[in-house]
Amino acid sequence: MKKTIVFVHGMFQNPKSWEKWISFFESKGYECISPAWPYHEGEPVKLRNHISENLGNLVLDDIITPLETMILKLDEKPIVIGHSVGGLIAQLLLARGTVSAAVAICSVAPNNMITFDWSFFKNAATIANPLKGNEPIPMDLETFKGAFANTLNDDEAQFEFEKTATPDSRNVFRSCMSDSADIDVELPHAPLLFLSASEDMICPASLIEKEHKAYTDENSVTDIKEFSGRSHYICNETGWEEVASFTEEWIANQVGKPLVNENIQQI
Repeated sequence: MKKTIVFVHGMFQNPKSWEKWISFFESKGYECISPAWPYHEGEPVKLRNHISENLGNLVLDDIITPLETMILKLDEKPIVIGHSVGGLIAQLLLARGTVSAAVAICSVAPNNMITFDWSFFKNAATIANPLKGNEPIPMDLETFKGAFANTLNDDEAQFEFEKTATPDSRNVFRSCMSDSADIDVELPHAPLLFLSASEDMICPASLIEKEHKAYTDENSVTDIKEFSGRSHYICNETGWEEVASFTEEWIANQVGKPLVNENIQQI
C-alpha cells in the first residue's frame, strides 16, 4: 500500500511551493496531497495582482478545519510535512492524533513561544502590526529577498518570487499567537521531526531549537536537524534535494517505506 503525505504550505506561499517535493516523493512511491489554504488557490502572479477582499479575515482555524476534515476522510493516517505556519499546523495535527508522523520545517511555534532574535521580532511586528487592521499583506520582491529568501542572489530571488510568492492575511499570524495554537507538549505523540535553517530570518534556528526542547515525553520520537547556509526558503533554494532526502529517510525509518512499483523511476 502506498503511504500518503499531506504537504501544508505557509504564509506568502501556496501549493506551487511544493512542486519539487511532490515530484521527489512521488518518485519514492508516496501519494502526495497539497491543498491550498482558503484564498490561496491558483497561480501566485494572479493572487498578487488580484487580492481577494476576504483574505484579510483569514485565521488559523479557517485553515486547519477543512484540512483536518479532508485528512479524516483518508483511508489511513497520513504523514504531514509543513513549512512555517504549515509547520505549526503539522504539530497541531500531530497533537490531535490526526496524522502518523509530522515534519515541521522552519516552523512557527505553538504556545506563544518566541526567540530573542532581532530579525524574528522585526518580521513578526511587521506582519502582526495592529495599526493595519485586517488589511491583507502584499508580498513584494524587496521583502521576499530581504527576509524570506535572503540567501538567494538577485536573479534567483526574482525568479522564485515570480513563481511562488503570494499575499497573505495578518490574522493568520496573529491567531498563531492565540489559544488556537496551543499544544500540550508534555503528552506522548507520534514521531515528529523539526528542520531548521541557519540563516532563517523569519523562524530562526534558535526558535526551532526551543520548540524541539519543549516536547518532553521521553518515549516519543522528537528529532531535530539544522541545515547550514539556508534561509526560510529552504524547501526551494539550492540544495533543497538534500533537505528532501533527509526528510524521506527519516520518514522511512519512523513509519516504513511505501510499496513502490518497480516501474516508478527513482530520483
